[in-house]
Amino acid sequence: MTTTRRRVGLRTTSTPDLFLLFTCLPFFVIIIAADQIYNPTDVYSISCGSSNNFTFDGRNWTSDINTKLLLETQNKTTSSSSSVAVNALIPTIIQGPYTSARVSYSQFTYSFPVATPGQKFIRLFFNPTSYQNFDPTKAYFSVKSGDYTLLKDFNASLYADADDDQASDTFFREYSVYVQDGDHTLNLSFIPSTPINATTYYAFINGIEVVSMPPYLYHTNPNDDDNKALRLLGSTTPYRLENNSALETKYRFNVGDRIISPSGDTGMLRSWVVDEDYKTSPGEVASEFGEITKLNFSLIPNYTAPDLVYRTLRHMMRENTTVNWSFNLTWELPVDSGFTYMLRLHFCELDPVIQIPGDRVFYIYIQDQMADDHADVLMWTNGQRGVPIVKDYAVIVPSDNQKNANISLKMHPSPRTGYVDAVLNGLELFKINDSYGNLAGPNPDPPPKAPSGKPEVFSSKNNTPTAAVAGAVSGAVLLSKHKSEGSSQLPTNLCRHFSIEEIRTATNNFDELFVIGAGGFGNVYKGYIDDGATPVAIKRLKPGSQQGVNEFLNEIEMLSQLRHLHLVSLIGYCCERNEMILVYDFMTRGTLRDHLYNTSDNPSLSWKQRLEICIGAARGLHYLHTGAKHMIIHRDVKSTNILLDERWVAKVSDFGLSRVGPTGTTATHVSTLVKGSVGYLDPEYYKRQRLTEKSDVYSFGVVLLEVLCGRAPLLRNVEKEQVSLVDWARRCYDAGSLGKIVDPKLKREISSECLKKFGDLAMSCLRDDGTQRPSMNDVVGVLEFVLQLQENSSIGGGSSEVFSSSSISDGGHAWDNNSKNSGVNMTTTTTITSTESSRETQWLMSENVFSEIGNPKGR
Repeated sequence: MTTTRRRVGLRTTSTPDLFLLFTCLPFFVIIIAADQIYNPTDVYSISCGSSNNFTFDGRNWTSDINTKLLLETQNKTTSSSSSVAVNALIPTIIQGPYTSARVSYSQFTYSFPVATPGQKFIRLFFNPTSYQNFDPTKAYFSVKSGDYTLLKDFNASLYADADDDQASDTFFREYSVYVQDGDHTLNLSFIPSTPINATTYYAFINGIEVVSMPPYLYHTNPNDDDNKALRLLGSTTPYRLENNSALETKYRFNVGDRIISPSGDTGMLRSWVVDEDYKTSPGEVASEFGEITKLNFSLIPNYTAPDLVYRTLRHMMRENTTVNWSFNLTWELPVDSGFTYMLRLHFCELDPVIQIPGDRVFYIYIQDQMADDHADVLMWTNGQRGVPIVKDYAVIVPSDNQKNANISLKMHPSPRTGYVDAVLNGLELFKINDSYGNLAGPNPDPPPKAPSGKPEVFSSKNNTPTAAVAGAVSGAVLLSKHKSEGSSQLPTNLCRHFSIEEIRTATNNFDELFVIGAGGFGNVYKGYIDDGATPVAIKRLKPGSQQGVNEFLNEIEMLSQLRHLHLVSLIGYCCERNEMILVYDFMTRGTLRDHLYNTSDNPSLSWKQRLEICIGAARGLHYLHTGAKHMIIHRDVKSTNILLDERWVAKVSDFGLSRVGPTGTTATHVSTLVKGSVGYLDPEYYKRQRLTEKSDVYSFGVVLLEVLCGRAPLLRNVEKEQVSLVDWARRCYDAGSLGKIVDPKLKREISSECLKKFGDLAMSCLRDDGTQRPSMNDVVGVLEFVLQLQENSSIGGGSSEVFSSSSISDGGHAWDNNSKNSGVNMTTTTTITSTESSRETQWLMSENVFSEIGNPKGR
């Protein structure tokens, strides 16, 4: 994923320019005067170029004119040997250290005496506006501190122009550098870039802040063992962040809540801003919990973050008391490529609902890699609530010849949880210097110029002309984006392109009376094309939505190249006027689930019909795995994605999550983020993010149990042992009493031998080890044999034992209060065990909560 949304360091939030905000928007900001938890040994707040000292935001800003901090070096090119103090020429409401600047065509250096060695925060404040006789477009310079390059050929105007969401161009950058033992000064040099084409560049700075910090606040204590080092994603080797590493602060969030000003920090004058602009998934904000009056800082020092960071959080969406699943809590953080980053996550469990370890467990993914598969705050704090803790990770963002990349953070509840949720209190992200001591990234690209002959649109900030950009995503933009990502354009030779007018005619202008289904993608309509002669199913992405775009493109590419009796046929698509629409053959009988347990209006399917439907669906999946040019893994096999036509022929549908399988002679799997539907997910896949065709086999095994039992994979309001259909079926199978779970509607239909072989097949599909599961070709063969057994049973003239509802053990069906069941033992030939405890699924609902398309709350 690429973005151009933010590229200005600590100004890269909706409200990081604290000086402007505190002056202009005081009602949006809570300024908290923190107790002095940490007393820094060195504190400098310098207003560069100012003739006066002043107090602002609880800090005493000192003019640099009357200090001995400034050193200057002659510029051999211009023969200039002095910097100048200047004020901004444009009247402004901005206060603080941004109203004046130190400007020079020559190198100049500030030298700060320090009382003690150790890590020091350096903050550089910039206001790239017009100053007397200085063109802001010529301000290209570098900033160095000792062996570290903080900025290189830096142009503050380009960064200000790149962030047009701000009312002001002011911003600041924050760094951490180490002053060695024996050194008594910290030097900051501002070096104009080398002139090009006789152009003279200059350097400027508005404000500087130097603040010491506690030892090993972010770095690794050399006396600590590797258990306290950072975890390097993708490696088993601990990552020790030594003192000789410099850092640049990229993001510091008080997640989900208010800004914490520098005066509200724990003594180090850090700014904590909100995460709203970087959150890409729904999530609720929880405020302070009154039950805990004082936090217990027994695991981390109390200066690690302000109390308010730990008293507020973002968690997953809820409506009243009903928990709605959101696939992830997700943040996307734009960064410079080619660097290693340190990510610090802050947690503190305060919710009185969470009582014991295991109540709230979630996964942490960073860069789509599993960082923690059992994140449990109460477990980390030995069951104590109100105890803050941090988790640190190192992330390598390789250079890919692009200026910008993204670090993604995703959190998703684990099946091991008792409470469907994931939480985060705070986040900090730091860039680590490279092997050359460099922290500098490239400047943003200049703003686009207006095309010739087109009117210019002027920025309200600095009257810099920029090109007008349409806000809506049109079909043309979508196609262009799709092509630029390396995929072919949408096909017109293999499927039909519909105009939006044709689609509106087919659906009576999207009349709600035509709606036959709904999902995360949007509504599904029954429509008529070809002058009303052909009924079709029309799936419409929610207009203007950015969700589902990849699935839309994926489904077109997949289905336009696949043709099989047991795959739903894509007729065509519409992609224009901000609409993305798919048109399929209309499946008269609806979904398989509709005929199992989803509605009482449909007559029950006979056992023979169920077997024939399973055989058809298995043949469709077998074709995907072996019949196409490349193996295709469906990734969302479930009873709602098996459709039935008027002749009850099964057709596999919904290819939005499908992936091409492993390619090459040595590849065994595809490493990818987990997607699919809870209740059907291959445990091997969601634990290791390794997708194979055997993941479809596992999901199909769950479908086989649905077909046999006539119930959903997961139910909440049943006895504990019956919550998970897979766990319950395994226990009954191992005990030789699989008949206990047979759908009562199938009374006197299933022969004992048929049930035995069907159960053997289902359990083999559900093995934890994917390599031990059968192929879909084997599944087809066994199902055909099961159907033959059924046809040869006593019902069809054979002599095999037949089950009836009165002969099934009285474990009963929790979902059918009228059934009277007693048991029949079976002799089994295979024993299947599971490493997954049934408690892991007792909280789950029967919805397809993972599905990217099938559930509007499944993201």
